[in-house]
Amino acid sequence: MSTTESTGPAENQDIIGRTDINDLEAILSVANTDADEAIHQVKDNAEAIFTWDYDKGARPGLTKLYEKAKGAQWNGETDLPWELDVDQEAVAIANQAQFNGGNGAMPEFDVTGTPFEKWTEKEWLQVAVESQNWTLSQFMHGEQGALLCTAKIVETVPWIDAKYYASTQVMDEARHVEVFAKYLDTKLSGHYPVNAHLGMLLDDIVQDSRWDMTYLGMQIMVEGLALAAFGFMHQLTTEPLLKQLLRYVMSDEARHVAFGVITLKDYYQELTTAELIERQEFAFEAAVRMRDRFLQQEVWERMGVPVKDAIELVSRTPMQQAFQVMLFAKIVPNCRKLGLLDAGDGWLRQKFGELGVIQFEDWADTEEEVDAFALVGLEKT
Repeated sequence: MSTTESTGPAENQDIIGRTDINDLEAILSVANTDADEAIHQVKDNAEAIFTWDYDKGARPGLTKLYEKAKGAQWNGETDLPWELDVDQEAVAIANQAQFNGGNGAMPEFDVTGTPFEKWTEKEWLQVAVESQNWTLSQFMHGEQGALLCTAKIVETVPWIDAKYYASTQVMDEARHVEVFAKYLDTKLSGHYPVNAHLGMLLDDIVQDSRWDMTYLGMQIMVEGLALAAFGFMHQLTTEPLLKQLLRYVMSDEARHVAFGVITLKDYYQELTTAELIERQEFAFEAAVRMRDRFLQQEVWERMGVPVKDAIELVSRTPMQQAFQVMLFAKIVPNCRKLGLLDAGDGWLRQKFGELGVIQFEDWADTEEEVDAFALVGLEKT
């Protein structure tokens, strides 16, 4: 994470370690160096804050969200139909057919003269299976990141109503890690280690000493992207257990993102231009890291094909490009709501333009649409 002086935002090289945000060789050079380790330690530099002011109501939005969370708890062990059998290959074929326009597991691009030229449907089916394992593994790792970060928010945020709500999210995130892990262990065929770009971002969020950076990195950026990705997968999948699992998780995630928006929108009005530029830089860095994680380089490595060639081919397909862009459908309007798009000289607006996602700025922010994600019949308030 870069540090900014009052002269203006830093350059790409200082923020993300490369000048060109689309430099694929630089992206692929980032590797997970402890993929075989069960424990990963990160220095948490924050101070735990007690508050002796126990009055609720100073922030009505948080109080309302807290009441919603108390009435919307679900049990991942008993509320999901774990008895259903999952034919992973059949699901992978159906998902891929929807993703590439009805062509089964086969790709939608011409493979002539590529490393895939001699591949049969068997290899493409294995890619689809590995992609499903990889995607849900990264969701699981991200949910553990959210578990740690929300526990940190309970410690570091100075307001009791924020501590109250964050405590409900800790339970939510534990439940999310649990259900994704169970689905991977009992219904799919293997885990992947945390993607290096996702791991770097989670480390940055945990290491930062400022409580609002934990909110920005996790609630707005990571959770915002997850909410969009879960929605995409929920629409795509034909597998009923995963569909219900995602629907339950999305109902929680919408509250989590709204928690970030409600908390930060007033706080950011108090910050200086230099402080807001730092937040803009971090939002941009997080956006790039999360975009880079979805290249699935580990899947292509496991399949034994030249990773750069594979990514360049797949990334040019219309559906893949649409998917990459849609991941930011929640992030951009929420950054607008926080005043980050146009703070200073509008640097973040420019950067989101370079990423090709600024068109989402006028979409509904998550504070506005949180009730649309509620589970009818479960949420009691």
